[in-house]
Amino acid sequence: MKLVILERDGVINENLHDAVTSPAEWKPIPGSLAAIARLHRAGWRIVVATNQDGIARKQLDMDALVLIHDKMHRAVTEAGGLIDAVFFCPHAAVEDCECRKPKPGLFLDIARRLRVDLKSVPVIGHSLDDLQAARAVGAHPILVKTGKGAETLTHPDLGSNVSVFRDLTSAVDALLTPDAGS
Repeated sequence: MKLVILERDGVINENLHDAVTSPAEWKPIPGSLAAIARLHRAGWRIVVATNQDGIARKQLDMDALVLIHDKMHRAVTEAGGLIDAVFFCPHAAVEDCECRKPKPGLFLDIARRLRVDLKSVPVIGHSLDDLQAARAVGAHPILVKTGKGAETLTHPDLGSNVSVFRDLTSAVDALLTPDAGS
């Protein structure tokens, strides 16, 4: 079975400037749920890895985060897909934890818990932090232009080994193409 790691905000759902703090604010990006369903039907395991510093900043608590993720899981299931697991970092950047992207802690936890090697595993994100964390574990960084992606595309530290797509739908199209090799 193949594995893909997705960022939540900006890839699956609309990215709010501050934070998604309630289920009402969680709104999927058009096509993202169907894209996840296509991956699931094709035999892929889908894992979400997301920084959620709104918890540290007291913008939401764990109960609200659970409700947001419940809404996401239900929406994906209704579209015919499945998210196998959600890994998140609740810390603020100033805490300098190991699990907050761009550090690789979340990805290392995924590898350990799922007993997988992340070498060349596609990681689809919209920020430089997502891409840097992917590189740190030898995964394949993929940038979508949704969320902060268009802005990230112009960053001088983007690197040369990044695949770039319009959105999750077009990234999934590439992953499911026989010659994609991911």
